[in-house]
Amino acid sequence: MNPAEGRERRETSFERADRQWNDLLQEVRVAQTGAQILFGFLLSVAFMPRFGTVSPFDRGLYVVTVVLGALATGTLIAPVAYHRRLAGRRLKPELVRATARLVVLGVVLLALTVGASLLLLLHVVIGGGLAWGIAGGVMAWFALTWLLLPWLLLRHHR
Repeated sequence: MNPAEGRERRETSFERADRQWNDLLQEVRVAQTGAQILFGFLLSVAFMPRFGTVSPFDRGLYVVTVVLGALATGTLIAPVAYHRRLAGRRLKPELVRATARLVVLGVVLLALTVGASLLLLLHVVIGGGLAWGIAGGVMAWFALTWLLLPWLLLRHHR
């Protein structure tokens, strides 16, 4: 058993907000990097010679995927803009709560971007139902590992 279990931290609301802000920044760095790399790759796809030969469905899926990637990237960068705008105004607890929601939204958008990217790739390479099945399986894995398992851990802890 962890010796700190069952004991509250002795910190002020501002100290807690500072700690939570630092934790949030570490999480955002991981997600931002993945989103930016994926988005950069997606932007380059339209300039490949084979892109002109893809089906209308694949072209539409590409547009949706790029838009999702742009939204994910922008949402995961938003905490930086929030911090710049609100720094020094003694609003750190509010900043942490607001940007934590943005990070959750950004991660959801990133998961959708990954799923749509995978579907696009597999639809072009193998086509049809198998592409949908594999992409759906990956999205189910994300739901299991990102949502269900943490929820079960919280439920067990309570």
